[in-house]
Amino acid sequence: MPRSQRNDNFIDRTFTILADILLQIIPTTEREREAFTYYRDGMSAQSEGEYAEASQNYYKAMRLEIDPYDRSYILYNVGLIHTSNGEHAKALEYYSQALERNPFLPQALNNMAVICHYRGEQAVEQGDAETSEAWFDQAAEYREQAIAPSPSNYIEAQNWLKITRRSRGWGG
Repeated sequence: MPRSQRNDNFIDRTFTILADILLQIIPTTEREREAFTYYRDGMSAQSEGEYAEASQNYYKAMRLEIDPYDRSYILYNVGLIHTSNGEHAKALEYYSQALERNPFLPQALNNMAVICHYRGEQAVEQGDAETSEAWFDQAAEYREQAIAPSPSNYIEAQNWLKITRRSRGWGG
């Protein structure tokens, strides 16, 4: 049984009902409806921490989805799963792919910055100052890109840029 047919909580059931109504009203192809169903099931599984199931649904959705904007969100969510699983190199790849299709995903840029910052911290712990600086510089670049379209978001990122004097002109 598809996950969308076995949602237990009120919010998931309500979302599923509304999504099903929209899919009937909005002119879409069978392929688009199927891709959306897999995407929705992936989101549901991901929200419950069922990352393997979520990944399977996202990969099925990607095989069907041809719209670059819609694919960007699928790729972004796959990146989130890899981040949660500590697979940072894979996560960075998926976030980059998402941004190639939709450059207006500041959350992907912010997540990339967090990963780069983490890697910079790891390099510090290993005593590798040169590598840590490179990772922190990359984190700063991603943070600035994330902040640019939405300056009121990512306050922690703005503060980090100020404290580390890595700001290059986003206005902070």
